[in-house]
Amino acid sequence: MLRRAALMMLLVLIWPGLSHGMGKKDDKAVVSFHIETEAADNPKMIFQQEVAGSARYFRRMPEISTKDLAVFTPFPNANGDYGVAFRLKPRAVNRLAAITAANQRRWMLANVNGRPVDAVMIDAQISDGVLVVWRGINLADIQALDATLPRAGEEGGKKKN
Repeated sequence: MLRRAALMMLLVLIWPGLSHGMGKKDDKAVVSFHIETEAADNPKMIFQQEVAGSARYFRRMPEISTKDLAVFTPFPNANGDYGVAFRLKPRAVNRLAAITAANQRRWMLANVNGRPVDAVMIDAQISDGVLVVWRGINLADIQALDATLPRAGEEGGKKKN
């Protein structure tokens, strides 16, 4: 009986760690960029979103996500909300260049913290490793990004927890 009680106590102590990835840091902000695809693709692999006044379909699997982002710079825009420029990590720069070269004249949708915030038409290859979300960002998003990524110019500083 004592052994069972000890086992239960151990399970109670480690269960929160098991349910949260064994202490792995959860991202405070989640950013993803999705490429437009065809409506005829596998329905489980796409989602519909209205962009520029018409229904468009995007891949569920993001092409670029939070793990690919190195730093960010927020800026106010004319709409009264904010935009953000993201600089990618070196390993993602070439991938973005290839994706944008192959998908010109398609839309790229930006999701921040689970909601679509902006979409842009890819009209040229992006080879500088910078993605800009022009609108749809609020102060809560910026605070979450601050908890997740360094701002441009702060890269060499203390790592955020």
